Amino acid sequence: MAFAVSTQSHFPLTPLQRNQFKNSSPRAFFCSCFKSRPDSSHLRSKQLTLLVPKLGSAPRHRQKFQVKVGTGGEFADSGEVADSLASDAPESFSWSSVILPFIFPALGGLLFGYDIGATSGATLSLQSAALSGTTWFNLSPVQLGLVVSGSLYGALLGSTLVYGIADFLGRRRELIIAAGLYLLGSLITGCAPDLNVLLLGRLLYGLGIGLAMHGAPLYIAETCPSQIRGTLISLKELFIVLGILLGFSVGSFEIDVVGGWRYMYGFGTPVALLMGLGMWSLPPSPRWLLLRAVQGKGALQEYKDKAMVALSKLRGRPPGDKLSEKLVDDALLSVKTAYEDEEKSGGNFLEVFQGPNLKALTIGGGLVLFQQITGQPSVLYYAGSILQTAGFSAAADATRVSVIIGVFKLLMTWVAVAKVDDLGRRPLLIGGVSGIAISLFLLSAYYKFLGGFPLVAVGALLLYVGCYQISFGPISWLMVSEIFPLRTRGRGISLAVLTNFGSNAIVTFAFSPLKEYLGAENLFLLFGAIALVSLLFVVLVVPETKGLSLEEIESKILK
Repeated sequence: MAFAVSTQSHFPLTPLQRNQFKNSSPRAFFCSCFKSRPDSSHLRSKQLTLLVPKLGSAPRHRQKFQVKVGTGGEFADSGEVADSLASDAPESFSWSSVILPFIFPALGGLLFGYDIGATSGATLSLQSAALSGTTWFNLSPVQLGLVVSGSLYGALLGSTLVYGIADFLGRRRELIIAAGLYLLGSLITGCAPDLNVLLLGRLLYGLGIGLAMHGAPLYIAETCPSQIRGTLISLKELFIVLGILLGFSVGSFEIDVVGGWRYMYGFGTPVALLMGLGMWSLPPSPRWLLLRAVQGKGALQEYKDKAMVALSKLRGRPPGDKLSEKLVDDALLSVKTAYEDEEKSGGNFLEVFQGPNLKALTIGGGLVLFQQITGQPSVLYYAGSILQTAGFSAAADATRVSVIIGVFKLLMTWVAVAKVDDLGRRPLLIGGVSGIAISLFLLSAYYKFLGGFPLVAVGALLLYVGCYQISFGPISWLMVSEIFPLRTRGRGISLAVLTNFGSNAIVTFAFSPLKEYLGAENLFLLFGAIALVSLLFVVLVVPETKGLSLEEIESKILK
């Protein structure tokens, strides 16, 4: 049901009233808005526009001189500062103007994925007496674990540091620094004369991962047109998978070259350079510029002018055009409201551990934790080693099969993106995690008594990758972005990121020593048991959020 009311009068619209909309029924808020306050300083010009999106839709809509009442929808995308409730109608744009502001930040995700894929082949090359080209190729399980997980420890450190300096740096500078760290890490790793220098390069590369994984989604969300924001942000996982496939491919070409691991790690250098130069050519996020103004870091008009110039450049319009000016005015009101709300909450970090926020943290944190401790990083980082034991004794054969696995992973990612809104979150999670458990038990059985059947290992790896990509891979982060209440979303997501990188680093580091001490069959049996526990967690704890607005999730699920 919907109805509209036309008006030609001024109406006050305070931040409190704007936020009240999210916590009131449409009818109650509709009545409360039509209260005359001629002395108000918060006046909207000759219109009152309210927003109630259609059920299950993410884009925002605005119709001037109307009040729309309906149900459902989604108000905000993950990672962005609260968007304006009174945003413009879907703005016209050309795809050519949004490609570069998306591609250059997304290269940060591609380089993260590339590290995963390249490491799979690099560990084979590095440990080979004939191919490593070093005198220190005989690495212990602990040393190998440090090489593989070094970038993840750097990412954990980077994601910890960035939350204290992100607003000072801004999204653009954060990504430029990330590109510089990627570049430096690739060069040092590729030219490393000994193990210690190699580990230093891995750590620096990981710092770049931590900054890029924080800055890229924010820059994309804050600079792209609202009607395609959800689509572009959801492609982050796809770019990571593309990076994994690229890493597997480079590994397959360089595996027979002496010192091939140097080329595998060094290949990230030109990509990082392209990312850095590309981000240098892009303007700062207009929304970040307005945030700095609201925080009192400079003259309001100066930052508004900079934001208008930046938005005009991002849309390919003349500097200072009227449409950009109007969009900046609306965004400024939105940022002011969000900042005032944050100030009122006092920025209490412990709030995320209380009441409904704790329930959200349990759901979101549990998903990203089980995402890692079911063995996902180990299966990908050590895919080449697993395939060698499966009968692909030549390193080249193992890396080529890894490429096939990467292609399959990419295809299954597309399946998940296409079906997640049709089938829902829980069915994909339950089905996918069940498949993960089966694949891990198959790997355990292969190492224990099916060693004569190498196709079992290949099939188990494909089953694992496919089931992961339709479940934990994309859906964990989708639900993390949905499940936290608006007021604690930033802090909740930060804890989820730290949990993800921390558990990823621990599992990746521990895999090689545990495989040595427990045996591969018992290690995969352990991962399979953990997968069963995670399946129980999904069935009993994780709710279905399909078709629910963020406000409905907060009011119906988290109470």
